[in-house]
Amino acid sequence: MLDLALSHLDRPFDYSVSADQHEEAVPGARVRVRFAGKQRDGFVLERLEGSAHDGTLSPLAKVVSPEPVLTAEVAALLRRVADHYAGSFSDVMRLAVPPRHAATEKAAPGPPAAVPATAATAAAPAGSSLADYPTGPAFLDALAAGRSPRAGWAVTPSHVRGGDWASGLAAAARATAASGRGAVLVVPDQRDLDLLRQACTEALGVAGFAVLVAEAGPAARYRAFLRALRGEVRVVVGNRAAAFAPVRDLGLVALWDDGDDLLAEPRAPYPHAREVLALRAAGTGAGVLLAGYQRTSEVQALVERGWVREIAQDRTVARHAAPRVKVTADTDRALERDPAAKAARLPHEVFELMRAALPQGPVLVQVPRAGYLVALVCQDCREPARCRHCGGPTRLSAAGGGAGEAWGGAERWGGTGALQASCRWCGRPQNGWECPICGSRRYRAPVVGSERTAEELGRAFPQTTVRQSAGGQVATTVPATPAIVVATPGAEPRAEGGYAGAVLLDTPLLLLRADLRAPEEALRRWLNAVALVRGGSDGGSVVAVGESSSRALQALVRVDPVGFAARELVDRTEAHFPPAAKLVTVEGRPEAVAEFVELAQLPPHAELLGPVALPPERGAEGVLHRLTLRAPPREGAGLVRAVKDVGAIRSARKSEGALRVRVDPVAFG
Repeated sequence: MLDLALSHLDRPFDYSVSADQHEEAVPGARVRVRFAGKQRDGFVLERLEGSAHDGTLSPLAKVVSPEPVLTAEVAALLRRVADHYAGSFSDVMRLAVPPRHAATEKAAPGPPAAVPATAATAAAPAGSSLADYPTGPAFLDALAAGRSPRAGWAVTPSHVRGGDWASGLAAAARATAASGRGAVLVVPDQRDLDLLRQACTEALGVAGFAVLVAEAGPAARYRAFLRALRGEVRVVVGNRAAAFAPVRDLGLVALWDDGDDLLAEPRAPYPHAREVLALRAAGTGAGVLLAGYQRTSEVQALVERGWVREIAQDRTVARHAAPRVKVTADTDRALERDPAAKAARLPHEVFELMRAALPQGPVLVQVPRAGYLVALVCQDCREPARCRHCGGPTRLSAAGGGAGEAWGGAERWGGTGALQASCRWCGRPQNGWECPICGSRRYRAPVVGSERTAEELGRAFPQTTVRQSAGGQVATTVPATPAIVVATPGAEPRAEGGYAGAVLLDTPLLLLRADLRAPEEALRRWLNAVALVRGGSDGGSVVAVGESSSRALQALVRVDPVGFAARELVDRTEAHFPPAAKLVTVEGRPEAVAEFVELAQLPPHAELLGPVALPPERGAEGVLHRLTLRAPPREGAGLVRAVKDVGAIRSARKSEGALRVRVDPVAFG
């Protein structure tokens, strides 16, 4: 298989192997061949005695390395992933096999990692959170016995042991290794990887697993890849790059927080780690563990189909283990006490919770946006304030200070008073701005960022330390001392012993995003913050500021992500959206999209929506159009195949204008 991005050449080619190359040209080895007058890189897929090709075969130009880096199991997975996402083998191959690092490859291999002594000790290691779930021990026992159970784990969002997902994944990997098989554990980001690495160190030892991440650098990434390939370790942990890890005798694939968009590859053909691992488990017969505080519609669909079984605590137990959650102004009595609660950004109940919780420890305040005043509009006509130079959006920034800095309210902001309106695109100051509609020179901010929130809370609690975690300066942990921690979603630091309380501000900003997954994503971010708070038995409490009739907020109050996912799946089914239907988007220049429509041979029940013009992208030349295709699940494979066939025809024709094809895109709005 050659490293060619052309769709019409997405197939293996036959080359002859000379006697001198016989020992080194093994299946999986890197080679170089001559193709269309140029030297091309590729991999040996298979060695055969003869070829169906009529003419004389060209010889291999060179065996770059005899290391069989592309195993037969991974090669089959790459083919399935490419076909599932209407992509090419070579595109997926670049994601799966890291570039060669010659010095690392020539180094002497290390000794194999020790296997846990017995299955009995591996199945229930001390401190495993899975032991707190009714079917958790049975899942571990099945892995240790060599079987391949598949489960969707609804982790209770709490700081107590039942919410420790990392120890549960490490316990599952230990049980799998005890059965003589391998495991692949995938997480979205570095913060989650640090937690999982610590848990795996306790369960497997420092040398019992390899960490495979693309950001580690060429040598470190290739070293971890080779350790798994050569059988030096049975367990590989990492981000989405680890989903293709060449682990021997794979017995388990596990994924944490599959709703995180970091698990979706930003490069073609845009595979999602959840689908990659599901395809891999289906092809190898490995066990599956899909864990998260939030249940996505995709995992709920797998549960309802019976492909995975549910692991969850009893509803009563989960409610007691999780912190108490309430929404402001959710009763008539609350409105009587604070009539402005529905309109206020910081209603009275927020200050009540913070005054009660601060003596017990730190309080987390989650704000959806970073910055100070992150959007400006005209005070009189509400026209968005745009940059006079490039037309970009404007913001108001405060001078001095930064994320991650601790301060007292009056100390941090006293005496500065310097606010500067500037463009978020080009950075130019907007001195003397004037509204082009009504001529007003006054503006207001409909969206308040984390910096302004920290300023307001610092003034309200002048004797309390205020910390920020957002943007490029994200704190990892905070001490257990009383403090207000203002953080954006995903940047919340962990508190020693858990937060005494939490406040979720501006919840409508997350719910009103123009995206199919907006409610699901909002609930995921809220539950991730709730999980950092002490349990209800320890006095932990959370207040969300928003409309109490929101379905997502109601699910948050009930701590019922499974019920929310079930209802969301029903709505997706009625509206014919993924995962209840196969959806494909095609984006490109109008003439390229028109050619696609002309060539496409769609299944009988497929729908063609559009094309529609997309909002102009910054720096883009011309307007792009988007075409949306969807089909019922039974015709999903046919729809993807039809889309891929069009790509092959356009590639062979050398048609002008690239098309961006996404199958079941993560963001759709």
